[in-house]
Amino acid sequence: MNLPNQLSLFRIVLIPCFVVLFYLPGKWSNLGAAALFGLAALTDWLDGHLARKLDQATKLGAFLDPVADKLLVAVVLVLILQRQPEIWIALPVAVMVGREITISALREWMAELGARSQVAVSFVGKIKTTCQMVAILLLVIGDDWWGLPLQALGVLALYLAMVATLWSAFLYLRAAWPELRRG
Repeated sequence: MNLPNQLSLFRIVLIPCFVVLFYLPGKWSNLGAAALFGLAALTDWLDGHLARKLDQATKLGAFLDPVADKLLVAVVLVLILQRQPEIWIALPVAVMVGREITISALREWMAELGARSQVAVSFVGKIKTTCQMVAILLLVIGDDWWGLPLQALGVLALYLAMVATLWSAFLYLRAAWPELRRG
């Protein structure tokens, strides 16, 4: 169990901690939950960086890292939607969670065909993840800070993340299309 894999597991362990902080009363709980999410987002970057730099990429890590990411993001998006059950939040949340399920299934299927590299993580996927992380941080904080409309900025970032989500899904499906047609 190398350090990158431990960081991925740590991200999974942070999920129930985030849920507890998210529901605690008081304004400080939003900041605490956002800080915890920020720590989790940092471990997402760090585990991949260390795996490459230390040449510690493993099959377990290739499984754990995306699972940890998807679990964390899906749980937090659902909590944000529960806090703000409005259509303008529900639409991007549904698109993002649906895309994660679809692309995960597509990658699994392509791996069975021996063509997983055709749907490897792309630069657009990294943009999507960055937009999601920023949106989530802003929406978890929720309140305006120092005159900055964090809620409005969070919704804007959420929609940017949705556009990147749809764009990356299109690229993955296009790359897999020849296999899908044969399927």
